[in-house]
Amino acid sequence: MTRRDFLRNSALASSLLLVPKFLHALDRGPGLARLGEAPGARRLIVVQLSGGNDGLNTIIPYKNDLYYRARPTLGIREAQGILAMEKDLGLHPALKGLKGLYDQGHLAVLNSVGYPNPDRSHFRSMDIWQSGLSSDQAVSTGWLGRYLDSNCADCRHPYNALEIDDTLSLALKGNARKGLALKNPAKLHQLTQNRLLAKVSQQAAPAHHDQVDYLYKTLAETASSADYLFEKSKIYKSAVAYPNSEFGKNLKTTAELITSGVESRVYYLALSGFDTHVRQLEQQQRLLGDLGDGLAALAHDLQQHNQWNNTLVLVFSEFGRRVGQNASNGTDHGTANNVLLLGGGLRKKGVLNAAPDLANLDQGDLRHQIDFRSIYASILKDWLGADDTAILGTGFERMSGLV
Repeated sequence: MTRRDFLRNSALASSLLLVPKFLHALDRGPGLARLGEAPGARRLIVVQLSGGNDGLNTIIPYKNDLYYRARPTLGIREAQGILAMEKDLGLHPALKGLKGLYDQGHLAVLNSVGYPNPDRSHFRSMDIWQSGLSSDQAVSTGWLGRYLDSNCADCRHPYNALEIDDTLSLALKGNARKGLALKNPAKLHQLTQNRLLAKVSQQAAPAHHDQVDYLYKTLAETASSADYLFEKSKIYKSAVAYPNSEFGKNLKTTAELITSGVESRVYYLALSGFDTHVRQLEQQQRLLGDLGDGLAALAHDLQQHNQWNNTLVLVFSEFGRRVGQNASNGTDHGTANNVLLLGGGLRKKGVLNAAPDLANLDQGDLRHQIDFRSIYASILKDWLGADDTAILGTGFERMSGLV
């Protein structure tokens, strides 16, 4: 069977045309293979809480009467086991794992984080957070994808940024570079071992057919990356107890890849289910338990292998919830929210700014005090060593000494 017949007739080939969308952007020139090969290179792990996590019931202003007036049944009381921090704030009782990291000085909390003219649509607000641009801009690239464009122009492989998922988020899509999405290194490797796929990926593309050329090179690069990640993943298998959940498994995969020596500077994960319009207490408690226990296990795992001090974890959600509870014992879409930073190398620790101002609301919503792009700018410049203005544009002042 000729290559032309294969591409024209094979259902496998038709499905593989989707590969560039979620796996890989073609790497074209020679040069450095990896962002992470520099000695002591730092890495970033982003955890996205999808659905709009209720920040007020995560970092709880448990000494503020206005909080309980707005949430007569949904407000969490001190007697229910709130984990006290500083500035009259406490962690949700399910976040015992995060409390341990807070006590070690490995957690930083930023309150009232958002952006001007907030959007309450899940999709649009997530696009804004993932792109790192303004609410009036529509773009097809993400802040971490543009980081790859800026700092990885000569990289040959897509695994410099990994999303532990089946599809690649906007955050990791650049103009010239994109990350690699995978749930499991062994399954990705198995996929690329298909006999026909392997044969095509080893052949040269016909001349003067740009799209076919792109497909051939994409297949070859994907197969090469799959081989690399599969071989690396054999080096270390974690014995640390992670939550028995999809999120826990993804965190374990992340720790195994890091400890095995995979040269990625960025890892991206998501925990979904935070759209708690109805019966919020039970749903959020389960999710926050998964989050706190999972991140505590990740920290313990990386600490055992001296990989925690050069790791920074960023936890965010696309928006918070409204201050007042609704009639269904839940909360509706709001605006500003808290952002968490975790790591062994934090320069600032604990609660870094004042609690949300519940006496000065904007039509029932929190007013943002910190633009989330100031946090991004600090991470890009001070942690990853990138040009934050080239990636985010101007007008976002970095938070001095944050990381």
